[in-house]
Amino acid sequence: MSKRETYEKKTEELITPLIDAEGFELVDVEYVKEGADWYLRVYIDKDGGITVNDCEKISRAFNEILDREDYIDDAYIFEVSSPGLLRPLKKDKDYQRNLGKLLEVKLFAPLNGVKEFEAELKSYDKESATLVMDDDTEVTVKRSEISLIRPAIEF
Repeated sequence: MSKRETYEKKTEELITPLIDAEGFELVDVEYVKEGADWYLRVYIDKDGGITVNDCEKISRAFNEILDREDYIDDAYIFEVSSPGLLRPLKKDKDYQRNLGKLLEVKLFAPLNGVKEFEAELKSYDKESATLVMDDDTEVTVKRSEISLIRPAIEF
């Protein structure tokens, strides 16, 4: 397991009880380098959306745990935020939340001559996603073949 994966997994284990206690959902944890800085980011959500106060509450509580556990070797910036409307689907719970919704899909290789399209998510499993196209045809694509899948912008 890479350093990044280790830090993300440990963060998820330590922060989940705090998030659950508030009735929030842990959407994602990421440890990423941007420019010269490392960021430990935690994305949380709840019905009706997350507020700045919700983020501050989790951030303050988890900073104490980070100081006590001290498991990240690098200097880093810790952030708690909402996932945002156009956040890509990564985990099963992201797919679950978007069942029946219109998604923007980009593939690594063309399917029926198309690499980018919008479709409704009909079903999914660990390996694949079944999508309903505009003309009501269904296509099943391997999740490993999807370069980006996220909610579509509807006007």
